[in-house]
Amino acid sequence: MSLPGKTPAFDIASLHAFYQNGGSVAEVVEAVFARIAEVDDPGIFIHLADKNAILAEADKLGAFDPEKPLFGIPFAVKDNIDVAGMPTTAACPDYAYMPERDATVVGLLKAAGALVIGKTNLDQFATGLVGVRSPYPIPRNAIDSKLVPGGSSSGSAVATAQGIVSFALGTDTAGSGRIPAGLNNIVGLKPSVGALSTTGVIPACRTLDCVSVFALTADDAWTVFSVAAKYDETDAYSKVAPVTGFGSAPPVLTVGVPAKADLQFFGDTVMEAAYGDAVSMLAGLGHRIVEVPFGDFYKVANLLYEGAWVAERYAAVKSFFDTREESFHPVTRKIYGGAKSLSAADAFKGLYALQALKKTLAPVIASVDVFCVPTAPTHYTVTDLEAEPIRENSRLGTYTNFVNLLDMCGIAVPTGTRADGLPASVTLLAPFGRDGLT
Repeated sequence: MSLPGKTPAFDIASLHAFYQNGGSVAEVVEAVFARIAEVDDPGIFIHLADKNAILAEADKLGAFDPEKPLFGIPFAVKDNIDVAGMPTTAACPDYAYMPERDATVVGLLKAAGALVIGKTNLDQFATGLVGVRSPYPIPRNAIDSKLVPGGSSSGSAVATAQGIVSFALGTDTAGSGRIPAGLNNIVGLKPSVGALSTTGVIPACRTLDCVSVFALTADDAWTVFSVAAKYDETDAYSKVAPVTGFGSAPPVLTVGVPAKADLQFFGDTVMEAAYGDAVSMLAGLGHRIVEVPFGDFYKVANLLYEGAWVAERYAAVKSFFDTREESFHPVTRKIYGGAKSLSAADAFKGLYALQALKKTLAPVIASVDVFCVPTAPTHYTVTDLEAEPIRENSRLGTYTNFVNLLDMCGIAVPTGTRADGLPASVTLLAPFGRDGLT
């Protein structure tokens, strides 16, 4: 997104340079709404802010203030995160309510000068990695409209990739802050669990949920993280996470990659080749590449949709589901309905299995500085998902589902285009609190 003749891009640095040179926030707001009309995708936003109200907020900001790190920066918010005065639906109209206050993370970003443009579409109740489990129109993938946009934070990713906003908030439990980034050729930052408050966020799995950041650049994602990563007394799962260290990685990293025999691309040789090119690029930069057996990581990933954590999703909306089951998307209804048969014994069984795998994997994780994995193993079309709505969703999470269960942080970054022109992406992963390293 550009303002012709004035600023080359919608990244934070470019917009701040525009303001420093006399540009107004009102001009940027006008450009945002012009871009919304140009993109003409009714699936991106569930609720759009009134333009005059945003112009009034822009006017209140006054002259450019470099002390506000997000001064005049437009952003979007996934519609399972509260914004005062805008309805929260979680992509379920019957669930909608009007919050009186902002989610903690939204309030921090506003205080830093950012402007909320609207609430974005998602896989209902943040359950899915595909972006098509919504009663609203499906957001169109920003690169190829035949492809799924990725979920659950589909609207936030597409709004960013289409240049409507500079960044957007998503959530990430199983990969929802990374998969849509990879499929739409943008950056997706999944912080350490607890680094960003989830007060004012409708839970999916409350013990695993993260607020995530979609951005045009890694620098922008880190700027947003630095503003939002504040300990929150109102969030029982809030943790103190370091917000220093970005760019201070050692000159030579030991990078763990899945052993060749463990890589899974489900027949997508083009994606496999693109991932190989990315690993070769890291090696060419002088980093040490170490192949790591990945079977146990996959075992952890499989746990996410078994026992404890499926039950946790159901528990988050139990009273509503039990009385308004017909309000749910058919696939979401099937997933939550299956959780009703799970017992406390099933939950503990899952927790025990996870703990055993954590112990096994601890020395593996400690043996490298970061891991580099494919963000997604393949691209799927909307038609593919109509035929296989659950299997393909599960496959998209091959390299994401284990991350929060193992208390890791990560960032999905574009690596160019594949041989067929579709986006390629890798995700860098590290243990809790090492967000600056990734």
